[in-house]
Amino acid sequence: QVQLVQSGGGSAQAGGSLRLSCTASGLAYRRYCMGWFRQIQGKEREGVAVHDIDLRPTYANSVKGRFTISQDVDKHTVYLEMNDLKTEDTAMYYCAAGSCWKLAEAWGGRAEETVDYWGQGSQVTVSS
Repeated sequence: QVQLVQSGGGSAQAGGSLRLSCTASGLAYRRYCMGWFRQIQGKEREGVAVHDIDLRPTYANSVKGRFTISQDVDKHTVYLEMNDLKTEDTAMYYCAAGSCWKLAEAWGGRAEETVDYWGQGSQVTVSS
């Protein structure tokens, strides 16, 4: 009965900002990791920003310096602040949670099959 509920996203102009939130419930174990992936139609789901067990972030090169991942551990909530948005950021964004080693492995591909739990997705559309 694990659930990841996302909120936020929407539409923005190039150069604007948006924020995503994701709250996890039903996780019965203490050691888990959370992060964000995105998927463009016709392409593989790819990593955007992921926390390791010590909350150290890993960012995709395409978003480094523009996006920031943060987490409220007590509230089981992870956030993604997206600044200086580009049209290339347009995608469906998915919250991910589960075993930390699986989130790390998902950076190499096959993310949909590797990650334990996914949020419902949030559309982000950036126009020029």
